[in-house]
Amino acid sequence: MVVLDYLLRFIEDDAPFGDVTSAAVIPDITCNAVIRAEQAGIIAGLQEVSILFSHFGVSVKHLAKDGDVICQNDILLLLFGDAKKILLAERTALNIIGRMSGIATQTRKMADIVSSVNPHCRIAATRKTCPGFQVFDKKAVQVGGGDPHRMNLSDGILIKDNHLALVPLRSAIQAVKKVSAYKKIEVEVETSDDALIAATAGADIIMLDNMSPDQITQTIALLTREGLRDHIFIELSGGINESSLITYAALDVDMISLGFLTHSVRNFSVNLEIIPEINP
Repeated sequence: MVVLDYLLRFIEDDAPFGDVTSAAVIPDITCNAVIRAEQAGIIAGLQEVSILFSHFGVSVKHLAKDGDVICQNDILLLLFGDAKKILLAERTALNIIGRMSGIATQTRKMADIVSSVNPHCRIAATRKTCPGFQVFDKKAVQVGGGDPHRMNLSDGILIKDNHLALVPLRSAIQAVKKVSAYKKIEVEVETSDDALIAATAGADIIMLDNMSPDQITQTIALLTREGLRDHIFIELSGGINESSLITYAALDVDMISLGFLTHSVRNFSVNLEIIPEINP
C-alpha cells in the first residue's frame, strides 16, 4: 500500500474541484499554523498527516510522535507553508488524527484493563473497520498497544460459522492443511464439543465466540483434561464490552478481540490554528 495514494483519495473526496472558498478569499501567501490536542490521550495519525502536508509543500515539525501520551492543549505539529494548501488539507488531517487517536486511546484503556488481571492476555481488533480506512484503523490499534488481528481476508485463515454452515468442521480444517502448511489455522466455535473437535483436528487458534464466562471455563477445562490446552491459543470474541472485559480477561485466555475498538470510535478532538508566529 502506498500511504500517500490513500491520503490523496481523501483529499479528492473533500475537494474534488479544489477549495473554492480559499481560492476566492485567500491571496498567495504563506502562514504558520499549529495542530493542537483538545483533550488528553494517546496520539496517532501524525505520521500520515505529515506525509500529506509534505506532499503539498508544507513544512512540518513534530512536537509529538504517534503513541505519545499527550495532554489537553499540547501542540502536536508546527506547520509552515502556502496558506491555501494548509487549508486544503486541514479537515482531512484533523479527521485522520481524530479517528486514529480515538482508536489508539480506547485501545490503550482496554489493554490496561486486561493486563491488570491477566498480563499474558492481549486485546485485538476485528475487521469491523471503516471501509477505505482499514489500514489506518488497524495501525491505530497497534499504536494503542493492541493486536491488529487479520489485516484482511488474504492475511490469515479464520474458519467462521458461515464456512461451517457449508462444510463440516473437521473437513474444513483438513482442507486448509492441504492448501498451506505455513499459515496458522484459526477456527470460530460456539460449543465445547466443537472446540474439542477443532483442537484434535489440528487448529492452532480457537476463537470461543459469544460464550459466557462459565462456558469458557468449562471449555478450557475440557481441553486441559484432554491434554490439549497447552497446544492451543485461546481467543474470545462476541458481546464483550468495557464493563464485562475484566471478567473475561481474568479467565485462562490468550486474546480478546473487541469489535468496538474500530466500529464505535469516539473521535479524539484536535484543531488547527493559523497563528501569526510559531510560539509553542
